[in-house]
Amino acid sequence: MESLNHKQRSTYCVLLLSLSVLLHASATPSDKIRFQVDSEDARLTVPELISKYGYAAEEHPVKTTDGYRLMLHRIKSDRPNATVVLLMHGLLCSSADWLMIGPGNALAYLLADRGYDVWLGNARGNRYSRNHDSLSPVWPSFWEFSWHEIGYHDLPATIDYILGRTQQPRLHYVGHSQGTTAFFVMASSRPEYNEKVIQMQAMAPVAFMEHMNSPLLLLMTKFLNTLDILTSLFGIGEFLPNTPVLHEIAKRICPTTVPNNLCIHLLFLLNGCDPTQLDPVMVPILLGHTPAGAATKQLVHYAQEVRSKHFRMYDFGKVKNYLTYGKLSPPEYNLTRVTVPVVLYYGLNDYLAAPKDVHTLAARLPNVRQAVQVNHKLFNHLDFLIANDVRKLLYDEVIERIVEADKGN
Repeated sequence: MESLNHKQRSTYCVLLLSLSVLLHASATPSDKIRFQVDSEDARLTVPELISKYGYAAEEHPVKTTDGYRLMLHRIKSDRPNATVVLLMHGLLCSSADWLMIGPGNALAYLLADRGYDVWLGNARGNRYSRNHDSLSPVWPSFWEFSWHEIGYHDLPATIDYILGRTQQPRLHYVGHSQGTTAFFVMASSRPEYNEKVIQMQAMAPVAFMEHMNSPLLLLMTKFLNTLDILTSLFGIGEFLPNTPVLHEIAKRICPTTVPNNLCIHLLFLLNGCDPTQLDPVMVPILLGHTPAGAATKQLVHYAQEVRSKHFRMYDFGKVKNYLTYGKLSPPEYNLTRVTVPVVLYYGLNDYLAAPKDVHTLAARLPNVRQAVQVNHKLFNHLDFLIANDVRKLLYDEVIERIVEADKGN
């Protein structure tokens, strides 16, 4: 798959999707993979989801140094001095990412079952972190941030709060997509935080994006020089807010009884196609929690990465760059300062975290323990969260690496 071009992959995907539909139609109920979830899960908040399945849910408000108010969710361990694991979501997502496929499968529950103290982060601007000391989310000024601010402000505030609350010296970090980008921003821009992390495990890591194939970001890249067009297309300030209207539309055009519905096609177009790993039952639950809110500027910053082929700070244009950075071009993030042990996981069919770009990242980081290719040829960006076999293909290994790191800690 890595050797196929984008058009060949799309053709391959259509053939596989057709085959999947035939297999799905002829399968008996016992043949189908089912998660311990139901349709109600699409409407529940994260604390409600955690409590529904018998776990101890907590909410913890955190304030950043620039005035944003974040909400952390926690599945508290009943073990004294339990090892802390922080899970950080991707773009347009929330802490729900780590819970959607339910007990016995979702990473947050699996970690809690093993006795870990599990904390779920929420970046500024998502549905759980929409408050500020003086700004309102109805104002464009609230949304003047990208994933740089999430890495520079949100993650340090989150980590400091968790370590202070638990009285632990360090924690484990697991991130998906933007959750990895923000971590690399933090660890390179504020290197003192490397000492507060035992190990960082990066799922679908996004830093370099030269080979990215997601049509949405490619479209944004074409319009980078005309930001007025971008904001009119994708929203002024906030990008795709989470609304009940979206949920109702999804229910009507994406029925769970139809394995090749419109929503599935759109998800494959954006993330990569993997029909054998997506249960249609999960689509309305996914859309009940995603999009969870983000700044349009976050997507613009990623589009800039595609065009520049560098991992660097936000490009304001030459004049503002000079006023902000003291130079005409934005500075690159110094990845040699990311000294924490890092494990990278990537899929061959990921449109957003392309394997070639992951290898570029691995070559720049000084303490990569391993770059792991998930053992499934069609594994895509979304599979890291909701694939039918994600526990077997990925999560069991992630947990085992936490166990092994703790032995040497």
